[in-house]
Amino acid sequence: MKRVLTALHMLFILCIYAQEFNKEITTENGRQLLVGQINLEGLQSQPYGNWFQMGYKNYQPDETMVAIFKEKLSEYNIKLFLGTWCGDSKRECPRFIKILEAADFPMEQLEIIALDYRKGYYKTSPTGEEKGLNIIKVPTIIFFKNGKEVNRIVESPLETLEEDIAQIVYKKDYVPNYAY
Repeated sequence: MKRVLTALHMLFILCIYAQEFNKEITTENGRQLLVGQINLEGLQSQPYGNWFQMGYKNYQPDETMVAIFKEKLSEYNIKLFLGTWCGDSKRECPRFIKILEAADFPMEQLEIIALDYRKGYYKTSPTGEEKGLNIIKVPTIIFFKNGKEVNRIVESPLETLEEDIAQIVYKKDYVPNYAY
């Protein structure tokens, strides 16, 4: 009986802390957006799939650059903060995902968080993943190693996504747009 109660207690705790993925809200003017933790399925669903698929399909990663950082990139965990309402996110995020796939990046080491844009909720998520990370522009791509932030790409790359990623993983003097 004690084991059953312990198992039920553990299940209850897991349910409380289970993250809802791909939460969609509709604004007062009828616009749909994703908020909170999302995954590739959420980005590929409609209406987001229109811009995501087009951006993904039309981008060709620089394979030479990808080969340079491919092995080292897997040492990192990455948090990608975006807005499904944001033009910069719509441009950069499909490209970034395609680069990660070209680099055989372990996608379980990628966390994607969609931020709100409504008044009173601007650049926040329902569960606060952005707190303490100084997210001032989206997309913001944060690279972590051993649980510590190493660097980030903010809004757009300085050169190209591939070149900026290489600068970060090789710990070059990289200062993102809108230094934090």
